[in-house]
Amino acid sequence: MPGTVTMYSTTWCGYCRRLKSQMDREGITYNEINIEQDPDSAAFVEKANGGNQTVPTVLVVPSNDGPQVVMTNPSLAQVKQALGA
Repeated sequence: MPGTVTMYSTTWCGYCRRLKSQMDREGITYNEINIEQDPDSAAFVEKANGGNQTVPTVLVVPSNDGPQVVMTNPSLAQVKQALGA
């Protein structure tokens, strides 16, 4: 898959676990950041979600020079689309 995916998550988030397993199955590599252990990442998630720490929040930077995309609780199809797949 082209581009990079960063998933902001928590250990207790079922939606995060589901999306991670789907991306693993599809061979999409990603960096996972636990917002409970990284205050700067928690601030990023809050800014992206109107002050809420909603996870999973996913940042996709496509390799085709397209704009980066921030999504809250995206589907696998949305992640793939943002990557240009």
